[in-house]
Amino acid sequence: MNPLDGIVNGIGGIVHSLLTVYIWVIIIGSLLTWIRPDPYNPIVQIIYRLTEPAYALVRRVMPTVFNGLDLAPLIIIIVLQVMDVILVNIINAVVL
Repeated sequence: MNPLDGIVNGIGGIVHSLLTVYIWVIIIGSLLTWIRPDPYNPIVQIIYRLTEPAYALVRRVMPTVFNGLDLAPLIIIIVLQVMDVILVNIINAVVL
């Protein structure tokens, strides 16, 4: 095994983990919109600051509100999952 393969695997693992964590942040942020927590709570503010730029990008590209339901989190999660699968396939192709 080439040492470069280990580095590529390590970086790929880190990126995979970051994508997974961001997907969970988006899920938590979308669930928070149903319960309306205190907007001055520091954790809620962090989650909103992490998710709103991605929501704004998706909302700028396409309409996401249908019958009062915002589908921006779902679109972002699907895109992130596709990116993750593509990344894993590229890393596996490079390492092999």
